Amino acid sequence: MTTDLDQLRTDLLGSIDAAAGLDAVEAIRVHALGKQGAVTGLLKTLGGMSPEERQDVGPRIHGLREAVTEALVARKSALEKAALDARLASETLDMTLPVDGVPAGSVHPVSQVMDELAEIFADLGFAVATGPEIEDDWHNFTALNIPETHPARAMHDTFYFPPEADGTQKMLLRTHTSPVQIRTMMQGKPPIRIIAPGRVYRSDSDATHTPMFHQIEGLVIDKGITLGHLKWTLETFLKAFFERDDIVLRLRPSYFPFTEPGAEVDVGFTWQNGKRVIGGDPRKSDNGGWMEVLGSGMVHRKVIESCGLDPNEWQGFAFGTGVDRLAMLKYGMDDLRAFFDGDLRWLKHYGFSALDVPTLSGGVGA
Repeated sequence: MTTDLDQLRTDLLGSIDAAAGLDAVEAIRVHALGKQGAVTGLLKTLGGMSPEERQDVGPRIHGLREAVTEALVARKSALEKAALDARLASETLDMTLPVDGVPAGSVHPVSQVMDELAEIFADLGFAVATGPEIEDDWHNFTALNIPETHPARAMHDTFYFPPEADGTQKMLLRTHTSPVQIRTMMQGKPPIRIIAPGRVYRSDSDATHTPMFHQIEGLVIDKGITLGHLKWTLETFLKAFFERDDIVLRLRPSYFPFTEPGAEVDVGFTWQNGKRVIGGDPRKSDNGGWMEVLGSGMVHRKVIESCGLDPNEWQGFAFGTGVDRLAMLKYGMDDLRAFFDGDLRWLKHYGFSALDVPTLSGGVGA
């Protein structure tokens, strides 16, 4: 028995070592360890042996099975590695081939223009200030010299929240970002130079108005501030925004409760190829006109007093405009409602790449 086991071990291990492929290894496994295999048959004979024979021969048969199993695993692993090495040596991957197009998002025109405005005013020494969109009646109206009887407080203009049972002041969705000016004046001592961009809400909807839109306001509080400072600031801002040096402004007297005096700001435009283009002096050409773009004025004394400042010591100017409207004028859009439709085709056409970061050196509209 011992001689037969040694010979079987030598034959099986030799066959495994000489196996040329995975199919040959599998055939040897079946021949040795299958249901009718040689080693399996020897294991079956252990039940008919005497205890003394089983104690002597059993370990040899089990050792043979383990040796054959280990040899099969090692030979299979070696053949698989050799096949993989041969495949890697014969196959190549061209890393220079173009990849499939990956869908990319875009920056919304409103976000782009917000960044452009922040860049321009930062260069003029303005900081960005923010405030809550849910405001109280005092910050949104009373502190801005807008009395109870003013039309802006009407339900058809303002989104009010239901009144609280404890009688606290009315809450509403802010109708402008002017409350940010009030909060800034109350928190810090002048001089103050801020812009207040953000969402505002009014009960209005048509091709040029939406219930929610974006506004940016500016505020300067200092000593000796005049209308000349206001005009220079607006002129510098609009030249940088539209990236034209031939911007011409016209200030028309207008009424705003929170300014005295107040002025509407018009900018000159010309017609080019049937399109209205901002720039040029309408007074020197029949091919142009004026377009209102801003509201502005000197901050009313009562507003300065409401914020705890002395209007005899501190003066200032303020201005405000719609961010959406500026985007429409600069980039040729004709319907404000498209800004909020979420139409991917519109966004793909008018959207900006994430790398189109506005800079004054490269052009805010680059």
